[in-house]
Amino acid sequence: MRVLVVEDEVRLAETIRRGLVAEGFVTAVELNGDDGFAIACSDEFDVIVLDIMLPGKHGYDIVRDLRARGVWTPILMLSAKDGEYDLADAFDLGADDYLVKPFSFVVFLARLRALVRRGAPQRPSILTVGDLSLDPAKHQVIRAGIELTLTPREYSVLEFLMRNNGVVVTKTEIVRSVWDTNYEGDENIVEVYIGYLRKKVDLPFGTHSIETIRGIGYRFVGTA
Repeated sequence: MRVLVVEDEVRLAETIRRGLVAEGFVTAVELNGDDGFAIACSDEFDVIVLDIMLPGKHGYDIVRDLRARGVWTPILMLSAKDGEYDLADAFDLGADDYLVKPFSFVVFLARLRALVRRGAPQRPSILTVGDLSLDPAKHQVIRAGIELTLTPREYSVLEFLMRNNGVVVTKTEIVRSVWDTNYEGDENIVEVYIGYLRKKVDLPFGTHSIETIRGIGYRFVGTA
């Protein structure tokens, strides 16, 4: 799942980013309103975390203008203000939730997951290919009735492959959608995680779900 964080407090933004990456979220961070608005309009995210007081474009203006453009990505607003009028303004402009600083990361994460569940009705609540199912809401993977234990990164790679079932995807596409936006390492890291997934998702069940398309990338084929 992809999250955009627009927050000008560098330390807080980095704390949020590290926490989300540890939970398996692909996280982009922008430190001012203008850049945050631009990337929110040009790229797809599952949820946006948006501070109100920002250099450049104000948080309220970002919400209003995104909704005016038909961008309905769920928005969790952050603010040091807890007045009832501040909350009312945020909701009236189109925000989906509001969290007052300072906040618990556990609560923040729960709010974020709730928004993701509510905000993407066009996506299946549970991805199913053959006897393999992945539940984004529960962060759970089951094959042939057996729950599999995956790391956050393994889970994210599998989710991306299942969402693109039957489609050949490149290493570049996988890295862009699964790894943190600050990742500058070798794309061959994808091969490592494909190997991990094959050992956990296929080998114990005698299946071959992930095809290697030489020179191009990979294709998820379910129970082939």
